[in-house]
Amino acid sequence: MRDPEGTRIKILEQSARLFNVQGYKATSISDITTATGLTKGAIYRHFQDKEDLEEKTFAHLAKGIVMRLQKVVKEQDNAPDKLKAICAFYEDHVEGLFIEGGCPMLNAAIESDDTKAGLKAGVFSLMKTLQEGLWTIIKNGIKYGQIKPETDADHYSSLFIATLEGGIMMSKLRGNNKDMETVLKHLYKIIDEISL
Repeated sequence: MRDPEGTRIKILEQSARLFNVQGYKATSISDITTATGLTKGAIYRHFQDKEDLEEKTFAHLAKGIVMRLQKVVKEQDNAPDKLKAICAFYEDHVEGLFIEGGCPMLNAAIESDDTKAGLKAGVFSLMKTLQEGLWTIIKNGIKYGQIKPETDADHYSSLFIATLEGGIMMSKLRGNNKDMETVLKHLYKIIDEISL
């Protein structure tokens, strides 16, 4: 019995692993057919072309990141603990945000910079979603007396994303977690400084 949605998910998951490890440009459709055991025709029944597959795969990865982050945030009772939970999430996933190869957002952002407009738009959308989530946590923290009222939510939401992603990049390049540890120590200090 055919399972079109199951096949589509299989293609997305195998493509995600390959794109995140090998890169979007370096991964061929042949690599994907080998990984999935499907033919090119079977893949193109679900996706218009390789570019469409890349964009849909990144959207699949982005959804996974957001869902996992939402879960760890919802487990906390106040804004400072929510911010610390996000830091801990990145610390736990410095080798890869639930997938081998590092952070999918960072990897795709670097590769899509000038050549893949659709992929770049997907990366921008994820970054914006993460930044808005941080902004909301900070604003709610101010509203409920958990974060100092003068705290600039725009500033800190950008700072958190840039610092965490930079920590992942540096740790991956060096092959150890020392840079991420430095980044997290700094961010935890900031959280304590802006907390009431």
